[in-house]
Amino acid sequence: MQSFNYSLFNLLIVLSSLQIRQFTEACSCALSHPQDAYCNSDIVIRAKVVGKKLLKDGPFGTMRYTIKQMKMYKGFNKMQHVQHIYTDASESLCGVKFDINKYQYLITGRVYEGKVYTGLCNFNQRWERLSTSQKKGINHRYQLGCSCRIKPCHYLPCFVTSKNECLWTDMLSYFGHPGYQSRHYACIQQKEGYCSWYRGMSSRDKTTINATDP
Repeated sequence: MQSFNYSLFNLLIVLSSLQIRQFTEACSCALSHPQDAYCNSDIVIRAKVVGKKLLKDGPFGTMRYTIKQMKMYKGFNKMQHVQHIYTDASESLCGVKFDINKYQYLITGRVYEGKVYTGLCNFNQRWERLSTSQKKGINHRYQLGCSCRIKPCHYLPCFVTSKNECLWTDMLSYFGHPGYQSRHYACIQQKEGYCSWYRGMSSRDKTTINATDP
């Protein structure tokens, strides 16, 4: 009986350690507005993924995706053309998975030793799923706001504390999922030096909202 209890104890220890390991190995990313993702990336491109190859390096390997670049929006100072995208092969290590020969993607990433790396914490999205405002932001508008700071608001009350901040309140109404400000607004520096949310759809639909009024 004592031997049985000892074996059962060891089994519980093993199961607990496995659960802790799964928890610690899970990928966790802070929420980021698409503008922040753009401004903090070395490379921003639109591309179609046409192939992939698992490279045997590291414990889980690295996935190398071959892409057909359609357009580069940011990164001309790093490289003129991107042929491969690298990411961890394991999703638990924030590796991202792309479908082959199906969709065009917006891909953002960092350049390290001449290679472009991306992951689940970067902003990677199928192009047709982006809103019109997001596409305009990627084309030119987000660049105008890279000196601004998008301040997340998770709980009320929250306030801006400097003139270069825009209050991001999507988390309050969309429970952490990309919401209205993420899809339709950019935080732009105005002539007076203040940053405020801006939505520009057409000449009839140009609206600015104050940084303290989301």
